[in-house]
Amino acid sequence: MGSNARVFSQRFSVSYEFAVFFTRDVFSRENAALSDVITGRSAHARNLVAFVVDEGVLREMPDLKRRIADYVNAWPGLTLAGPVDVIAGGEAAKNDATLVAALQSRFVAHGMDRHSYVVCVGGGAVLDLVGYAAATTHRGIRHIRIPTTVLAQNDSGVGVKNGINAFGMKNMLGTFVPPDAVINDSAFIDVLPGRDKRAGMAEAVKVALIRDRSFFEWLEEKAEALAIFASEPLDKLIRHCALLHMRQIAHGGDPFERGSVRPLDFGHWAAHKLEVLSRYELRHGEAVAIGIALDTRYSVLAGLLPAGEELRVCQLLKRLGFALWHEACDLRAPDGQRLLLRGLEEFREHLGGELTITLLSELGTGVEVHTMDAGLIAEAVDWLRTEAHA
Repeated sequence: MGSNARVFSQRFSVSYEFAVFFTRDVFSRENAALSDVITGRSAHARNLVAFVVDEGVLREMPDLKRRIADYVNAWPGLTLAGPVDVIAGGEAAKNDATLVAALQSRFVAHGMDRHSYVVCVGGGAVLDLVGYAAATTHRGIRHIRIPTTVLAQNDSGVGVKNGINAFGMKNMLGTFVPPDAVINDSAFIDVLPGRDKRAGMAEAVKVALIRDRSFFEWLEEKAEALAIFASEPLDKLIRHCALLHMRQIAHGGDPFERGSVRPLDFGHWAAHKLEVLSRYELRHGEAVAIGIALDTRYSVLAGLLPAGEELRVCQLLKRLGFALWHEACDLRAPDGQRLLLRGLEEFREHLGGELTITLLSELGTGVEVHTMDAGLIAEAVDWLRTEAHA
């Protein structure tokens, strides 16, 4: 049947640009990075700025709230919106939907508007939560990220996504809203617990495997130094990994993930499910390491990747200090099916449309597939159990 509808097409584009700083001691009175970002984009004489800090960071830097207040007082053009808010970090923050409403209420009570700034200092989970709260208050309060973990500085913190977990699934509620700036401060990495330093390295292995073979080889060369968190190679890992992620977002053709291809989620269909199945005992990066190993072995079983390359990948992950097995890998439903397999459908539902999974055709080159064989996944899981303990 025909249509009598009159159709008028409307087209417009919005350009996004934000700076990613690599610096040290962001709240030193001599460091102008944060002040320049805020005052350089605003015509206001006094810019209202709210700060939200990860409780874990405050434990390691107990004087941080005082330093923030001193910094704001030292730089003309900045006004502290209210007391620094402190939120317990880790994945639990993203599992508590009441925190979003609490933050929104505080932003409103502070009298903040779309020209105000929310500055979040913390790990990836807190950055996700606070970015979501800022993006949904007044339909968008400007936000600035100061990531404090390896994972946040080299991956999620330099991206454009915000969100929380809901309905038993990772990142079910959220927004695509880029930050106004990202400030990576190496001083926060110095005081980060070792487990969290290591967890962030998984994303470096991931992006190296899908985009940069020479970076993968550099990781192999520096594995022992990275395993003891030597500062110079760790700084380089963070910076190079962040730049690779930024390049993919800017030039991959789909920054807000409207399509079905997400190469930066290599290893993540299993990782997201493992986090949930382990009741978040696994850190995100620890789950990603297992997911990488699993999908690399699957790539070999599927005939995409030459045999033996999976051993090289697993060896690197183990040299960095990752455990490549968790009992959550083998949890089963009453019918005997591994619960891990449900992660594939949940991944497809979250993405929408056709299932698209990134696998490997060689180290440094990702390839997209639209089906995964349950039998081969089971073989890969069984192999991983053995390999992890080899």
